[in-house]
Amino acid sequence: MEATCRSETSRNKTPTLELSSATQLPESTNCMACSEDGRYLSLGHSGGLSVWCASSLICVAEWLKDRLEMTSVQMICMAESTYLLGSIDDMGVARVFAYHSEAIHLLSVINIMEDINQRSICLTFELSKGGNYGAASISCNGAVWLDVYHFPTEAWRKELEMAVSQQDPNLSGDVKWSPAALVIKTRPPKTPADGSLEVLQTADILTHCLALDGHTSSHHQEEEQSYNTDAEKAKETNDHPRRCTQHFLLPCGQFPSNSKAKSGLPVSVCVWWSGSHNLLHYCLHKVPKNKPDMEPLPDVLCPNANEIVCSAVSRCTCFIALGLSNALVCVWDRHSGSPLSVVSMLAAESVFSRLHFVDYWPLSADDSQTFTTVEIHLMVVCKNGVIHTVTTGRGTESCTMQLTERPEDSGDLPTITASVSFLQGLSLVVQRNGKMLLQDVVNKTTVCFLIPPTTHLLATPCNPVYALSAKQHALFIRGDQEPSCSAFAKGQCQSQLFIFHFGKPDIMKQYNVSLPDSPQQQNALNFDTLDDSCNLYLQQRALSVDERNKTLTQTWKKLQETAEMLQQRHGS
Repeated sequence: MEATCRSETSRNKTPTLELSSATQLPESTNCMACSEDGRYLSLGHSGGLSVWCASSLICVAEWLKDRLEMTSVQMICMAESTYLLGSIDDMGVARVFAYHSEAIHLLSVINIMEDINQRSICLTFELSKGGNYGAASISCNGAVWLDVYHFPTEAWRKELEMAVSQQDPNLSGDVKWSPAALVIKTRPPKTPADGSLEVLQTADILTHCLALDGHTSSHHQEEEQSYNTDAEKAKETNDHPRRCTQHFLLPCGQFPSNSKAKSGLPVSVCVWWSGSHNLLHYCLHKVPKNKPDMEPLPDVLCPNANEIVCSAVSRCTCFIALGLSNALVCVWDRHSGSPLSVVSMLAAESVFSRLHFVDYWPLSADDSQTFTTVEIHLMVVCKNGVIHTVTTGRGTESCTMQLTERPEDSGDLPTITASVSFLQGLSLVVQRNGKMLLQDVVNKTTVCFLIPPTTHLLATPCNPVYALSAKQHALFIRGDQEPSCSAFAKGQCQSQLFIFHFGKPDIMKQYNVSLPDSPQQQNALNFDTLDDSCNLYLQQRALSVDERNKTLTQTWKKLQETAEMLQQRHGS
């Protein structure tokens, strides 16, 4: 891989970035995360998890359990010098830990398996910023649902102090930790018992959209399975239950900050289900106290013309980008509660696999223009390996551009595309063949290749184990011994933690940015009245009139061309 990278860089004169440092990793390190303040790394591996100092790369604490394999880990700052860790193991059990005073404490098990015949499996588990909430998608006997929990962080902090005050920190297992509270349980939309369209049309708008969504999804699944035998159909139903994707959202627009909540903490969660057209928003502070298990209706529903296939949220959470079927990208503006733009990729083969926002904001002397001209950059990755960029926003004309061609070699397919928040306009791209590079999404160029040492290869390039540190301006990524190396032949192979620092190299200077939040987040607006939201919506409409007129003209032209084509077919 290194020889391939070097030959390619010599031909294209693309710089390379050498390794900064490396250290040995625990056996079978499957996942890692970096704390927001850049002080610690959390590693999930065989036998449990551990916390390392990110600067000295020394293990400072570990939690171990026999015959356990951690497969997912997340690390969130809960308070000063106190961190929450969310994990999933190979049996699908989700846990919440706290790292405090150089010790790891198990606070809660999300899905305790009391009955082996009713074994629930956690598919995904996400902690919110600040650690006040956690969202777990659960599967059990073919059913799937999303649980959102509120964590008693203040009580946990006091209980951790109590545990530390004991003479033996290991006695913390005797502490009775305050339980997490289930605040939202939601399932995929269902078709009414009488699934006729007449029933769907007589319901109120919200219920109508939810029922129609369930009706459409069921019909879509029936069409996909109509070509299968009964056995294949049963297997399809069991192996591919509906999945959900959720994002925690900060105060904005129709969800202003709560007077009882701390600033900078989420106030809502948005959810969409595979096969669905609707993006559902649930307020985290409006939960029925007497019926906590009652499935709530969404507080806001954002309908879309096509099925949602992927999504991303901007760092300020003011904008939500949805990748839709038929190669459409819709960006919702939470300030106004309406779409900011809908962009067609104009490529029939563009079946989206994922997309993400790219941090980029040109410096402007006039801060008053922050919300009259908002420019958004997206990277959209297709299943065939083609990468597109989308530039859109308020007061700007939407445009798309193909960043990479369809790979001729399957080894060049991207497996990871991640926005590097501390490098303006850059994304980290990892390919199936193990190549690592930084891509300038705005200027459509490859900035540099990241080169591991000759004795090692990138581990599991189809699912790399890595973490980005915004505070240290660094990439932490796992590498494995090269099979041709003598140490590998002697059975002494050991995984390594590679560290690439982006702060000092000259090629990075023009991209390095300080990490105060973007202007969109610094000046985030909350609207307490409908009038405020309407005023911003009308302002956006006025600014986008030229672009909308152009789009309208193009649409009419396409309709005329389609009508002529149909007439010709009918005549022939």
